[in-house]
Amino acid sequence: MTFLEELQAHKGGLILLKSDLLWYGGRGWDGCPGRVCLILDAGAAVLTDAAARHAARAIRAAACLLIDGRPHWVLVGSDDLELL
Repeated sequence: MTFLEELQAHKGGLILLKSDLLWYGGRGWDGCPGRVCLILDAGAAVLTDAAARHAARAIRAAACLLIDGRPHWVLVGSDDLELL
């Protein structure tokens, strides 16, 4: 089973984010390592910018997570999270 398939099979379940989230748009790192989130959806990460694709080689999937009561799409790799 691939990482993306594992995430899709775990929809509705909890995950543990092992590190801080990096928010784009000037917010920076959120300073909340060890965050537990509900996974709402998962799909293939589509990066259109060549620089972003190069910088994100470890990215394996995009996950829609419930964070602070709101859904957010987050780029994740298998080292970034733990399925609970």
